[in-house]
Amino acid sequence: MQNNQKPKHPTGNLSIILFAHLFLLSFTHSLKAQTLTQTIRGVIVDKNIQTPIVGATVVLVGSNPIKGTITDAEGSFQLTQVPIGRQTIKITSMGYKEMLLNNVVVNAGKELIINVGLEEDITQLSEVTVRPIIEKDKPLNEMATVSARTFSVEETQRYAAAINDPARMATAYAGVIAADDGGNNIVIRGNAPNGLLWRMEGIDIPNPNHFSSLGAAGGGVSILSAQVLTNSDFMTGAFPAEYGNALSGVFDLKLRKGNNQKHEYTVQAGLLGLDVAAEGPFSKNYKGSYLINYRYSTLELLSKIGLPIGDFAQRFQDISYNISLPTAKFGKFTLFGFGGLSSTIGEPKADSTLWKTEGDKRYDEKFRSNTGAWGATHAINLSNKAFLKTVVLYSAYENGFQQKRYTNEYVLQPRYDESYRLSKLTVSSTLNYKLNARLVLRAGAIWSHQSYDLFRESWNGEQKKMERFLSSDGQTGTLQAYAQLNYKLSEKLTANLGVHTLALMLNNSRSVEPRGSLKWDLAPGQSLAFGYGMHSQMHPLALYFYSNQLTDAGVNYPNLNTGFTKAQHFVLSYDRLLNEHTRLKIETYYQSLYDVPVSADGQNAFSLLNVTDGFVLRRLANTGKGRNYGVEMTLERFLHNNFYYLLSGSLFTSEYTGSDNVWRSTRFDGGGAGNFLVGKEWLMGRSKNNVLGVNLKTTYVGGFRATPIDLAASRRKGETVLIENETNSQTLDAYFRSDIRVSWKRNRRGFTGTLSLDIQNVSNRQNIYGRYYDSNLDEIRIAYQLPLIPVLNYRIEF
Repeated sequence: MQNNQKPKHPTGNLSIILFAHLFLLSFTHSLKAQTLTQTIRGVIVDKNIQTPIVGATVVLVGSNPIKGTITDAEGSFQLTQVPIGRQTIKITSMGYKEMLLNNVVVNAGKELIINVGLEEDITQLSEVTVRPIIEKDKPLNEMATVSARTFSVEETQRYAAAINDPARMATAYAGVIAADDGGNNIVIRGNAPNGLLWRMEGIDIPNPNHFSSLGAAGGGVSILSAQVLTNSDFMTGAFPAEYGNALSGVFDLKLRKGNNQKHEYTVQAGLLGLDVAAEGPFSKNYKGSYLINYRYSTLELLSKIGLPIGDFAQRFQDISYNISLPTAKFGKFTLFGFGGLSSTIGEPKADSTLWKTEGDKRYDEKFRSNTGAWGATHAINLSNKAFLKTVVLYSAYENGFQQKRYTNEYVLQPRYDESYRLSKLTVSSTLNYKLNARLVLRAGAIWSHQSYDLFRESWNGEQKKMERFLSSDGQTGTLQAYAQLNYKLSEKLTANLGVHTLALMLNNSRSVEPRGSLKWDLAPGQSLAFGYGMHSQMHPLALYFYSNQLTDAGVNYPNLNTGFTKAQHFVLSYDRLLNEHTRLKIETYYQSLYDVPVSADGQNAFSLLNVTDGFVLRRLANTGKGRNYGVEMTLERFLHNNFYYLLSGSLFTSEYTGSDNVWRSTRFDGGGAGNFLVGKEWLMGRSKNNVLGVNLKTTYVGGFRATPIDLAASRRKGETVLIENETNSQTLDAYFRSDIRVSWKRNRRGFTGTLSLDIQNVSNRQNIYGRYYDSNLDEIRIAYQLPLIPVLNYRIEF
């Protein structure tokens, strides 16, 4: 969890004991051997225009006798009595490329529903043998050619210490680094974490994380449940024209639909809360369905039974849902959304003997972070060549922090008072038009109207009073538009061209951004690609309304006309399948950032590229620059024969200039990073119905940069003061961490139970987070990252 004062976390003795008992009970419990099966259902559609594919063949690979079926007039199929475990499905249809779905997980507790889009084959010749598409890392969005891959919900559950969180899972990929252990903010290719865009069901959404701060793209715990997500895309550079208002990366999340034939349930209990999910049809005669998940935090309950989770009372709860409402003539409607409430409360003690360090029982703190988004979609085929999808979303965000500190006379003195309230109405519409098998056009627009109410005061240690820097409310909006085309020049050469525009009504900032990529298939399973993109991002609204003085005309807002930060991305990618289950990918990139806000007051080293949240106390000018460049390598064996590994590494440089025009390392210039993941599953029991899984992850990151502390100035102000002209001149020690996940899954007729233990930082290594001035001890101290953290869960599906 995140806050100004980092809470302590469980060290896990009780958790490990509980896990051992439950694991032994589960292991020794046995029933008579039985052959368990389940149903696989789904819909096969054209990938570009979503029309159902009639007569597609769906076969269970390796079945004897062969088990298969064909799709009906609505593209639907059903395979019954499929043995549980990992299965491979082959899908073929005349005029389309074959597809292999490898290692889909079939459990006894729930039917498996698969919705697949097939890519049209430009040869259109049935006698041509087409290599099946089996590269599971390839993005769902066919216009994302470089620096993009798909990820599955199963991976967020399987990777060690990912804990069902897409952002934590993504740190296994090349070029992606966790900003710190306490949250899921991620650094992509040296960019600040707030350069990330979150999108759901085709529309931009607010930061979907608990305990988030204003302007951040991450938080402490994901609001979104793995129960409602399905395969989605993650991008790290030069993304297609449909994505805007982002500099570093994109999470393009997709929601799965609930089972429309059978009611099913999932219950999960663990150290991060109690989850309950339900899905099913509305009636037997209607193909609509509902899917809903609710979670309540049990952290406070755990503190009462002796787990040392820190001096802060941390609470969070969330809900997420997806409701499918198809019609016969008017297209398909859905209602979707999520909401999360999170808070942290720290209670002080009027006893100076407890104030050993600055954070010990001396502060009265109240932090809250509440986020919600409620949306509706409508999708319809306008013809056999055109598909239109429109999404409407209303979202709201509230963030507040109040802090008071006991003086030596036991008087609670205000230190911070922040309150940010934002609400937004967004409308997005996208048209896909397939002229032919070679050429697909996609165009759309995104309009938003935003209301804001912003307030901030903080303690001035030299003047000994509260000082107001922000007090503003009003409305503004943005408009984005884009057009892009995917053109298959030949069987081996594909081009993507597009343009994106972004406009902010608040100060009339505008940006026109060309995008493009070219992919050349050198041989089956081997390709070379180049991508280019110009990208821009507006800033959190609080930045525009910083006020530094009052005039006769009213409040002065020196940053009101601050323009977008902009960047140009260049990516060269080489991708090769070494065999059907192993791939090698190498990418090199260069990012040129410009119009970066830096200090407008004199020549110094300040730059917004080093800031992770949404507020700065200074005047700004768009005169700064930045550059990120490096090379990334990924060697990955997809899960095959119950074994997988992922080796990823990157060497990179991240630099910037402030208003003094001096090139320096950014805060996130670690120089290099590497990950090694490996996992193995063993089938257990007489009928091999149970699965024991062990997954390991080891991470190395070169040390982030730090700025020396001015001890004399810190003593005068009573808080940490940095030496600004020496910004990022120090290098922290390299970061090293190992994680482990052990899971035990039991399948019984009509139910699946999974017991798991994730241990983050299993060696309990002390990684340095940074340094700060402690006014209690009058010294500079080291803050460390999190110690060993166990997360125990038990999930049952039925």
